[in-house]
Amino acid sequence: MSTAVPDVDAVVLDIEGTTSATGFVVDVLYPYSRSRFGALLARRGDDPDVARAVGQVRELIGAPDADAARVEEVLNTWLDEDRKATPLKTLQGLIWSEGFARGDLTSHFYEDVLPALRRWHAGGIALHVYSSGSVAAQRAWFAAGPEGDLLPLVDGLYDTENAGPKQEADSYRRITTALGVPAGRTLFLSDRTGELDAARTAGWRTVGVRRPGEPYYEHGVGDHPEARAFDEIDLSTRSTP
Repeated sequence: MSTAVPDVDAVVLDIEGTTSATGFVVDVLYPYSRSRFGALLARRGDDPDVARAVGQVRELIGAPDADAARVEEVLNTWLDEDRKATPLKTLQGLIWSEGFARGDLTSHFYEDVLPALRRWHAGGIALHVYSSGSVAAQRAWFAAGPEGDLLPLVDGLYDTENAGPKQEADSYRRITTALGVPAGRTLFLSDRTGELDAARTAGWRTVGVRRPGEPYYEHGVGDHPEARAFDEIDLSTRSTP
């Protein structure tokens, strides 16, 4: 069964549960970052990105003098809660970037994703990513794909720091401004209804990606068009404005 979405100039991709398995993130990447938070804080504490994230942790917990041990404890608690806190995602991204660069990690994509991305890219559709994971993590993820560097397919990367929370319509409006593509010609793919609702409120087109076995599968995708794989999404009817 095909879900036709005509007149699309840009596709914005969620990662976890959409292009890639949540299980890989939870079972591989989360433990990898948990085991390295302490070392990162000790080794790169003066790095501007690390220092900024630590400051954000202290602000969020109302403890301006929290030491590295307390910060690490908070990060691990947020990890257990799967909290989409920006400083957590920043520090995870730095750790994962190092892991991908060393070859410790290789990113995961569902088998239907890369052929679709290549097809859409070749057809002149701009591809972007909007994930709760940091831009650094996204860049590392696409650079260390199972078939090599996939970054040439991607035109832009957005996260909760440079765009805003994923369930707020204003975040999608900010991305529209950055893309320079009309909201009505932008398609968002995600497995979460709250994100799809926010994107639609901002004027975007939406398709809910509902993959069996993913945590949000049973929740459905509300009244959004649905696809269970990228090869069910038909953008071939794209026309000139």
